[in-house]
Amino acid sequence: MTSVFIINGFLDSGKTDFINYTIAQPYFQDRKATLLIVCEEGENEYAPAVLEKTRTIMEVIEDEDDFNAKNLMELEKKYKPGRIVIEFNGMWMLKNHKLPWNWKIEQQITMINGATFESYFSNMKSLLAEQIRGSELIIMNRCDGLDEKIASYKRNIKALNQGADIIFENKDGEMNVTLEEDLPYDLTKDPVVLDDTGYGVWYIDALDNMDRYKGRTIEYTGMVLHPPQFPKGYFVPGRMAMTCCAEDIAFLGYACKYDKEDELTNRQYIKVKAKVNIEYFDDYGKEGPVLEAISIEPTGKPKNEVISFV
Repeated sequence: MTSVFIINGFLDSGKTDFINYTIAQPYFQDRKATLLIVCEEGENEYAPAVLEKTRTIMEVIEDEDDFNAKNLMELEKKYKPGRIVIEFNGMWMLKNHKLPWNWKIEQQITMINGATFESYFSNMKSLLAEQIRGSELIIMNRCDGLDEKIASYKRNIKALNQGADIIFENKDGEMNVTLEEDLPYDLTKDPVVLDDTGYGVWYIDALDNMDRYKGRTIEYTGMVLHPPQFPKGYFVPGRMAMTCCAEDIAFLGYACKYDKEDELTNRQYIKVKAKVNIEYFDDYGKEGPVLEAISIEPTGKPKNEVISFV
């Protein structure tokens, strides 16, 4: 079977840039050539030097009628590629086209221009929905200035394809977009109880979505740390976490206000029940989550002393 990768999306969605980047990566290299079938040509082009260096052969099919199993098979016979990448035309319906019997779609990726998503979703929903439903990965780029809309965009996409991975990007790279329904804990509960997985998610999400947690009560098992630079009445109830690999373990936690903090010992495990406030803290150098203890109880070590972010 011949491996096929389909990159879908409308014009100006970033398909060419994505393919240019991907074929140049070492992990995508192969002893055999790559056949790149381009079904529409936008403003960006493929540099001949890059194609030559990556052993990529480009063929252009502009007429939809020419995108058929017979012609595609002829291209495979001609070049005998190790795999095939298709930059598909976003105005065509993939379900209306048959691929050669021996072509196996390994992955379908849909590229979306965030700046034009609303327009396409309103006016060309059937075409966009067809692209989204068949994709394992959806990348929405050019999301600068769309922070308040990203959550609704994600819901629209998830309604069409629950299983797809969705990445949002702005000029600085990938954006962290987590909806409340994606969280591994229930924010409608009081208190919000965090298990090992929940603590790691909460630690990251509380920085990106501080207003989501402002005034809420949380409960979790944490380890005591007394940073020497902290003012009296504050400590950190956190967890050891593997953030990348076994050699990269760090203590992660937020400052907690507690009038009996001097009764706690370093590395002691406690059950923390605390209110989340958002305020300036000197050690942060900016506003951030600062806990206000409601109750602190000694407890035993958790089953997994080190949680994982990997």
